Amino acid sequence: MSEPDQTRAVHADRGTSRDSGSVVPPIHQSATFHSADEQTFAAAAVEPRGQDFYTRYGNPDHAHVAAVLAELENAETALVTASGMGALTTTVLSLVSAGDHVIGQTSTYGGTASLLTNLLPRLGIHTTQVDQTDPEEFARAMTPRTRLVLLETPSNPLLRITDLRAVTDLARAHDARTVVDSTFATPVNQRPLELGADLVLHSATKYLNGHSDVSAGAVAGPAELLDRIWETGVVTGATLGPFDAWLLLRGLRTLPLRMERHNANGQALAEALRTHPGVTAVHYPGLESHPQHALAAEQMSGYGGVLAVEFTDGYAAASTFIERLRYPQRAASLGGVESLAVHPGAMWAGVLDEQQLAEAGIPPGLVRLAAGIEEAPDLVSDVLTAAEGL
Repeated sequence: MSEPDQTRAVHADRGTSRDSGSVVPPIHQSATFHSADEQTFAAAAVEPRGQDFYTRYGNPDHAHVAAVLAELENAETALVTASGMGALTTTVLSLVSAGDHVIGQTSTYGGTASLLTNLLPRLGIHTTQVDQTDPEEFARAMTPRTRLVLLETPSNPLLRITDLRAVTDLARAHDARTVVDSTFATPVNQRPLELGADLVLHSATKYLNGHSDVSAGAVAGPAELLDRIWETGVVTGATLGPFDAWLLLRGLRTLPLRMERHNANGQALAEALRTHPGVTAVHYPGLESHPQHALAAEQMSGYGGVLAVEFTDGYAAASTFIERLRYPQRAASLGGVESLAVHPGAMWAGVLDEQQLAEAGIPPGLVRLAAGIEEAPDLVSDVLTAAEGL
């Protein structure tokens, strides 16, 4: 039987560092590393995900984070990058070429949508976006040139769920790989590799770091694929700085503990708002009223701290609600110890046009709440007060 998540988060990287003596790994704030002889130097220059040649190729602090994340995801290995989009773009460009076909979701992060609709087509890579709630749509979208299925579950911002077993089985039958963005879930609540995915990636800026002070990304999976992604990353240069890697490692140490509170607070806010007269819908997979609650319960062990709330009176009500909040601050991102709130219709207006927002199912009155680790009664009281009269 494997060790509990919290134990692994604290101890999984023991033996990773080539230093000795320090209980807390040091920050290797160096861009380059010397070698004792020519043979060692030549070997270090081509070692995938190495840690003692040049920081764009790898760094001891990267290795510590990778060891912990790989253990939590039950992956063979992992790789860190400078941002979640750095992890996503580097991964996708490692797996597809001009003429290939990629299937994504209509409900997905705005940066992912832009990758699918803007960047990849410019490179001669064909893309199709489908309704993730229907595995049959993935089946209908498959072509002989489909090489990659890009999933995100729960999705941002509507918290829709993808049936990972069904879609990964389908992709495998068509010789396509599946990459799952599990940022909203974290490995504490969901492990896509155990459900058939080839790779799992995260915006580590969010829950993995957990303190809103680092921009980082990560991808985990088999070494054979990670070596390919590393080769592309050396070229694209989405390199995580040593100090940021050290901060990310510090955040990972408490991830399971923090997720317990995020899960509880997300559930409490969803329950409090679901019957509010000014609210049309609350999107949160932990609610039994969520249309995919049974699927979420099957493939997740917790539901996270993010929920989406639709206000009946639309854009103005959503804006007023956020202005009235005391604890959640109006800010992009999520997963930190503090609660945040955003108005997706306003935030993504510069990334997605009105038609794309409509296709993604983002109504003007939608607010995304990201519950931090404050006391639940304080958060519930705050959001109910802010929603009065809306």
